[in-house]
Amino acid sequence: MLEFLISSDAIFALLTLTFLEIILGIDNIVFISIAANKLPEHQRGKATNIGLILAMVQRIVLLFFVSFLVGLKKPFYEFETSWLELHLSWQAIILFAGGLFLIYKSTSEIREKVETPSHDKNSVKSKIISSLQQAIVQILIIDFIFSVDSILTAIGMTNGLHPNPNYSLVLMIIAVVISIIIMIGFANPIRKFIDNHPSMQILGLAFLILIGFMLITEAAHLSNTQFFGKSVGEIPKGYLYFAIAFSLFVEFLNQKTSKKK
Repeated sequence: MLEFLISSDAIFALLTLTFLEIILGIDNIVFISIAANKLPEHQRGKATNIGLILAMVQRIVLLFFVSFLVGLKKPFYEFETSWLELHLSWQAIILFAGGLFLIYKSTSEIREKVETPSHDKNSVKSKIISSLQQAIVQILIIDFIFSVDSILTAIGMTNGLHPNPNYSLVLMIIAVVISIIIMIGFANPIRKFIDNHPSMQILGLAFLILIGFMLITEAAHLSNTQFFGKSVGEIPKGYLYFAIAFSLFVEFLNQKTSKKK
């Protein structure tokens, strides 16, 4: 286990996943702040911290559940025609559906942020909160909605890193815990940074589109899909890591260039 966690692949996956978890959690932090701000001032910090801690527990439970489904590799249905052959398993179905969801959610989020950036905030502001318990419930509901793409991203980043899926699960849990701790400790600075650099959040959503396509191709590969006799190959994770690292480097150069103007 330790040997895997300190390997270069695991460390890079952990850093990338933690970064994406934080980027994906920015909207979560904003919405949690909006919900908490409806309470008396002395309860706001308490509601935010309790909400984020419960959100961390909720995400870990969901990780166990989704990881269990992804671990169901045995095919239960086979389909074969003159041009298409596949062997369906629950693992392939979860990855395929997850990939479609990530692509849909990411493109929708990008469109809303470009066209109506205040739409989601206004919908949260319109809900009335009269007690700490109501605020925490609303925070948990908001986090559950945002947890889906977060968990699917974690699955996409770590699936296949190690033959033992429990090792990947531990890596995902570590990333979730680190990201939540960072969000609790640095919620305001992170939110201000993203507000000042909105392109970082768009870049994070663009990464999700990339991960979504990778999940779909991985589902096709794991189900032994063949089109006209040609098998769908596996996409090495290194390609994904390089694309993310290179994009972040270019964004860093853009930030530096814009500051000098």
